[in-house]
Amino acid sequence: MTEPVAGATTERVARAALSRLGEPGDVRLSTLVEQLGANQVFDLLRNEQDLAGVHTDVAARLRGLDPERDLEQAAKAGIRFICPEDDEWPAALDDLNRAEPLQGRGGTPVGLWAKGPMRLGEAAARAVAVVGSRSATSYGAGVASDLGAHLAGQDVCVVSGAAFGIDQAAHRGALAARGPTVAVLACGVDRAYPSAHKNLLDYIGDVGLVVSELPPGCAPTRWRFLSRNRVIAALAQGTVVVEAAVRSGALNTASWAARLHRVLMGVPGPVTSAPSEGVHELIRCRDAALVTKGADVLELVSPAGSFVTAEARGPESPRDRLSAREQRVLDAVPVATHAGGTSIARAAGLSEADVLDVLARMRVKGFVEEVDDRWRLARE
Repeated sequence: MTEPVAGATTERVARAALSRLGEPGDVRLSTLVEQLGANQVFDLLRNEQDLAGVHTDVAARLRGLDPERDLEQAAKAGIRFICPEDDEWPAALDDLNRAEPLQGRGGTPVGLWAKGPMRLGEAAARAVAVVGSRSATSYGAGVASDLGAHLAGQDVCVVSGAAFGIDQAAHRGALAARGPTVAVLACGVDRAYPSAHKNLLDYIGDVGLVVSELPPGCAPTRWRFLSRNRVIAALAQGTVVVEAAVRSGALNTASWAARLHRVLMGVPGPVTSAPSEGVHELIRCRDAALVTKGADVLELVSPAGSFVTAEARGPESPRDRLSAREQRVLDAVPVATHAGGTSIARAAGLSEADVLDVLARMRVKGFVEEVDDRWRLARE
């Protein structure tokens, strides 16, 4: 084995080793680490102690394991390994140990490999996850991009998975607004997956943060994608689902958000749209809050009363400022022909004296015109 990288502690080396030995979301491993500590778990595995069947599963990976070398090579590539003991570690991730497992996955990561200048703890202090379908429609991609830009413009970190579709649009929206964004991968942070997003991931690594439970060099698998979703949900105060079919992986992230008692939100689509059917079910059956714009999201994830959106209203017209009595008289004034005060009073159901008084005021305000004691609505 090589010498430990400068500053590396035994605990860090043990956690780096366990991150390569175990699979992300292995509840057995995370439980053992919580109960015994990473050092003891690693020592017992190296001594061929079969803890809860973990040794049997990782025996092949133990051969040739060199965590010190992993840390050293990662550091040379600008990749750091973040542990729960570090100042950069987000306390929000510890909630995963208190959440019920989902589909056999759960638990707090033993550590996270990270690439980028942003500090993960600072990013997670004010963050929203934006996730959704890989096969996004132009509508969904547009909404996700607008959400990403609006949130990042308010210095809210946009967390997503750098996949095709909604993830990509959310990241790009945040980057366009020159705001913070974090990409959570299901492979090593030194790999671009999908490969078409290499430039995107390189740029996020230059200005934001790319993180993964998996050590550098690891490839993505279906298991790892589903395990990755719990980290996305845990890093954020809330999760927004933009377009998700009934079997979309984004719904797995939504389930983790609910398990972690985070704010769950959904953007509705056309009622006939299959890509939005899963989101509609979240809103209908799982208490997801309906959101349509960034301001809605900010209101839900911000401290109570600190960000309140105004009630949606149509544009105000001059008539909106009139009293009910004045509007009643105007409704009785003809548009095309002139009418006398008696006729207008009868149509309005008011006394002629009151109607004439109102009409005089409405003439001054430009609402009506008079010709020979007969009235009609003024032209535009």
